[in-house]
Amino acid sequence: MRFFKVTGVAALALLPELANAIGFGIGFGVNPAFRTTVTPLDDGSFRVATQGSSAAIAYWCGIGDFAIRTLGLPTTQRIYVSKPYDKQTRTVQFSFTAPEGADTSRSYSITVSRVGENMSASGAQSHCFDNIMDFDF
Repeated sequence: MRFFKVTGVAALALLPELANAIGFGIGFGVNPAFRTTVTPLDDGSFRVATQGSSAAIAYWCGIGDFAIRTLGLPTTQRIYVSKPYDKQTRTVQFSFTAPEGADTSRSYSITVSRVGENMSASGAQSHCFDNIMDFDF
Protein backbone atom coordinates (compact mmCIF):
# COMPACT_ATOMS: atom_id res chain seq x y z
CA MET A 1 0.00 0.00 0.00
CA ARG A 2 2.86 2.37 0.80
CA PHE A 3 4.23 1.85 -2.72
CA PHE A 4 0.98 3.17 -4.24
CA LYS A 5 0.98 6.24 -1.96
CA VAL A 6 4.57 7.11 -2.87
CA THR A 7 3.89 6.52 -6.56
CA GLY A 8 0.74 8.67 -6.41
CA VAL A 9 2.53 11.56 -4.70
CA ALA A 10 5.41 11.36 -7.19
CA ALA A 11 2.98 11.37 -10.12
CA LEU A 12 1.18 14.45 -8.77
CA ALA A 13 4.48 16.22 -8.23
CA LEU A 14 5.67 15.50 -11.79
CA LEU A 15 2.35 16.10 -13.57
CA PRO A 16 2.88 19.84 -14.30
CA GLU A 17 6.32 19.19 -15.82
CA LEU A 18 4.99 16.28 -17.85
CA ALA A 19 2.14 18.45 -19.12
CA ASN A 20 4.61 21.10 -20.29
CA ALA A 21 6.85 18.49 -21.90
CA ILE A 22 4.08 17.17 -24.14
CA GLY A 23 2.60 20.58 -24.88
CA PHE A 24 -0.63 20.11 -22.96
CA GLY A 25 -2.19 22.57 -20.62
CA ILE A 26 -4.13 25.77 -20.49
CA GLY A 27 -2.99 28.88 -18.70
CA PHE A 28 -2.56 32.59 -18.93
CA GLY A 29 -0.14 33.89 -21.51
CA VAL A 30 -0.51 30.88 -23.81
CA ASN A 31 1.83 31.35 -26.76
CA PRO A 32 1.95 29.56 -30.10
CA ALA A 33 3.85 26.30 -30.01
CA PHE A 34 6.02 27.20 -33.00
CA ARG A 35 8.62 29.95 -33.25
CA THR A 36 8.28 31.86 -36.47
CA THR A 37 9.59 35.08 -37.94
CA VAL A 38 7.33 37.00 -40.30
CA THR A 39 8.95 39.59 -42.56
CA PRO A 40 6.84 41.99 -44.66
CA LEU A 41 8.12 42.30 -48.23
CA ASP A 42 7.91 45.26 -50.61
CA ASP A 43 5.38 43.55 -52.89
CA GLY A 44 2.82 43.24 -50.07
CA SER A 45 3.54 39.59 -49.32
CA PHE A 46 5.05 38.15 -46.15
CA ARG A 47 8.00 35.77 -45.76
CA VAL A 48 7.66 33.27 -42.92
CA ALA A 49 10.68 31.46 -41.49
CA THR A 50 10.47 28.89 -38.71
CA GLN A 51 12.89 27.80 -36.05
CA GLY A 52 13.14 24.14 -35.12
CA SER A 53 10.45 22.76 -37.42
CA SER A 54 9.82 22.85 -41.14
CA ALA A 55 6.37 21.25 -40.85
CA ALA A 56 3.71 22.97 -42.94
CA ILE A 57 1.60 23.72 -39.88
CA ALA A 58 4.44 25.82 -38.43
CA TYR A 59 4.30 28.18 -41.43
CA TRP A 60 0.51 28.40 -41.38
CA CYS A 61 0.63 29.04 -37.63
CA GLY A 62 3.11 31.88 -38.10
CA ILE A 63 1.19 33.74 -40.78
CA GLY A 64 -2.23 33.13 -39.19
CA ASP A 65 -1.13 34.38 -35.79
CA PHE A 66 0.60 37.39 -37.38
CA ALA A 67 -2.48 38.28 -39.45
CA ILE A 68 -4.87 38.20 -36.51
CA ARG A 69 -2.81 39.40 -33.56
CA THR A 70 -0.36 41.80 -35.22
CA LEU A 71 -2.23 43.14 -38.26
CA GLY A 72 -5.70 42.88 -36.69
CA LEU A 73 -7.23 41.28 -39.78
CA PRO A 74 -10.59 39.52 -39.49
CA THR A 75 -10.51 35.80 -38.80
CA THR A 76 -12.25 35.16 -42.13
CA GLN A 77 -9.42 36.74 -44.15
CA ARG A 78 -8.06 34.27 -46.71
CA ILE A 79 -4.30 33.68 -46.71
CA TYR A 80 -2.63 32.36 -49.88
CA VAL A 81 0.74 30.73 -50.54
CA SER A 82 2.37 33.11 -53.03
CA LYS A 83 5.77 31.38 -53.18
CA PRO A 84 6.06 27.74 -52.05
CA TYR A 85 8.46 26.28 -49.51
CA ASP A 86 12.10 26.97 -50.37
CA LYS A 87 14.45 24.28 -49.03
CA GLN A 88 17.50 26.53 -49.19
CA THR A 89 16.11 29.29 -46.97
CA ARG A 90 13.40 27.25 -45.19
CA THR A 91 10.86 29.98 -45.89
CA VAL A 92 7.39 30.31 -47.42
CA GLN A 93 5.83 33.49 -48.80
CA PHE A 94 2.17 34.29 -48.17
CA SER A 95 -0.17 37.04 -49.35
CA PHE A 96 -3.69 38.18 -48.58
CA THR A 97 -4.64 38.37 -52.25
CA ALA A 98 -4.95 35.40 -54.57
CA PRO A 99 -1.94 34.86 -56.87
CA GLU A 100 -2.72 35.29 -60.55
CA GLY A 101 -3.19 32.08 -62.51
CA ALA A 102 -3.00 29.78 -59.49
CA ASP A 103 -5.61 27.24 -58.46
CA THR A 104 -7.18 28.79 -55.35
CA SER A 105 -9.99 26.31 -54.81
CA ARG A 106 -10.47 25.45 -51.16
CA SER A 107 -9.19 22.10 -49.96
CA TYR A 108 -8.42 20.28 -46.75
CA SER A 109 -4.70 20.24 -47.51
CA ILE A 110 -2.27 22.13 -45.29
CA THR A 111 0.63 21.96 -47.71
CA VAL A 112 2.91 24.92 -48.42
CA SER A 113 4.40 23.39 -51.57
CA ARG A 114 1.80 24.72 -54.07
CA VAL A 115 1.12 28.32 -55.05
CA GLY A 116 -2.52 29.18 -54.40
CA GLU A 117 -3.06 26.92 -51.39
CA ASN A 118 -5.13 28.90 -48.93
CA MET A 119 -7.08 28.89 -45.70
CA SER A 120 -8.74 31.40 -43.41
CA ALA A 121 -6.67 33.32 -40.88
CA SER A 122 -8.43 31.54 -38.01
CA GLY A 123 -7.82 28.16 -39.64
CA ALA A 124 -4.13 28.98 -39.99
CA GLN A 125 -3.85 30.31 -36.44
CA SER A 126 -5.57 27.22 -35.04
CA HIS A 127 -2.48 25.18 -35.98
CA CYS A 128 -0.51 27.12 -33.36
CA PHE A 129 -2.20 25.21 -30.61
CA ASP A 130 -1.98 21.69 -32.02
CA ASN A 131 -0.80 19.28 -29.32
CA ILE A 132 0.50 16.73 -31.79
CA MET A 133 3.47 17.52 -34.01
CA ASP A 134 2.61 16.94 -37.67
CA PHE A 135 5.56 15.54 -39.58
CA ASP A 136 3.76 15.77 -42.96
CA PHE A 137 3.47 12.02 -43.45
